[in-house]
Amino acid sequence: MNSVVEVRKESTTESNLGLLKRFNRRVQGIGLVRKVRANQYKQRPLSAYKQKKRALKRIEKIGQIERLRKLGKLPDARHTKFR
Repeated sequence: MNSVVEVRKESTTESNLGLLKRFNRRVQGIGLVRKVRANQYKQRPLSAYKQKKRALKRIEKIGQIERLRKLGKLPDARHTKFR
């Protein structure tokens, strides 16, 4: 995502404000601001190792819940009401 925007003063009479406006228009024209904002909150996908680790934790937790239900320490899921 290397986008280079180069703007030079066209004449000695051009103001800094005019130069800044031309720069901003060019940056918006190539869609640089949109690309940066889209990538701002992007997260990397989990590695295969972390996915496996998360799955194993989930399986272990489900097993513990089932064991507690069989012992009667947790209410049965079929008899609970939705709130």
